[in-house]
Amino acid sequence: MGASRWPPAAQEPRESAATQLSLFDDPHADVWANRAAPVGAAFDGPPADRRLGSSAPPRPGTADHHPPQPACAPARTAVAAAAVRFEHPRASREVLLEGHAVAFELRRARRRSIGFVVGPDGLSVSAPRWVGVTDIDTALRAKGRWILRKLQEQRERARRLERARIEWRDGTTLPFLGETVIVVVDPRSAGAVLRSAEDTLPGVPRLTLHVGLPHEAEPARLRDAVQGWLQRQARRIFEERCAIYAPRLGVRMRRLSLSSASTRWGSASADGSIRLNWRLVHFGLPVIDYVVAHELAHLREMNHSEAFWSVVRSVVPDVEAARGRLRDEVLPVLE
Repeated sequence: MGASRWPPAAQEPRESAATQLSLFDDPHADVWANRAAPVGAAFDGPPADRRLGSSAPPRPGTADHHPPQPACAPARTAVAAAAVRFEHPRASREVLLEGHAVAFELRRARRRSIGFVVGPDGLSVSAPRWVGVTDIDTALRAKGRWILRKLQEQRERARRLERARIEWRDGTTLPFLGETVIVVVDPRSAGAVLRSAEDTLPGVPRLTLHVGLPHEAEPARLRDAVQGWLQRQARRIFEERCAIYAPRLGVRMRRLSLSSASTRWGSASADGSIRLNWRLVHFGLPVIDYVVAHELAHLREMNHSEAFWSVVRSVVPDVEAARGRLRDEVLPVLE
């Protein structure tokens, strides 16, 4: 196989939080959502489950729900008209794409096609050893618009993550059950107490979380206190929602545990065990109910077949809206 087998430009890939583009092998390469790797864009081969974008089938006896990284869903942003420079920290080569300089990492690998990956660091290219750099540059220019769009999305993602970073101090805010909560350092409180005001001004959060710490407490102490409270609330809420939906679905949940996985909202095992990511507590109840129903439904259908989705929709009809919120909303950066 030689450079002459490089095909003409493929169809513009569909939007995805993680996509991969293969050249040389398929002149109509497509993109799919890879929920297990939400932070970049790449192309290489179709996942086992196109509906959820799972990159591999679940382990025997388990079913995993791989969401997009909640805090990093990129906006669909066009590349700015002015010339922009994108540079990978391990860049070894540079190409000009539609007037924009893109310095990328080039790796040689034992593979049959050129692979593009756009991640937080920028553009990485994997190419067969026999492909010349001229052909690599030609392939990049053929997909220049797609690459630039993904690079811009990653840049915007980084900005959104920075804006979502919590500054742990008196008066900071964070989302809880879809509402904004103001954190109040209150030495008079015992532990952490959530209070609600019904007569606040329009646009002013009605919820305040009073944390029993001295005003001079270190930010890390405040963070740990608030995070501990969030996790306790998550368990309480998840238990309540599972108790509602398990009978409706005709299943029995034997054990519920909290997860802090960075790439997975929940998972279910054939023995009746459910794991739910405690960060779901930032979302409103409709989103939580969707994930709860999703995992409980696996206790009936340990797959992502049409039968499985029928089970989920029997209790949560608007699945697409909930999945959209999981994909698009930015979660606070707590560290």
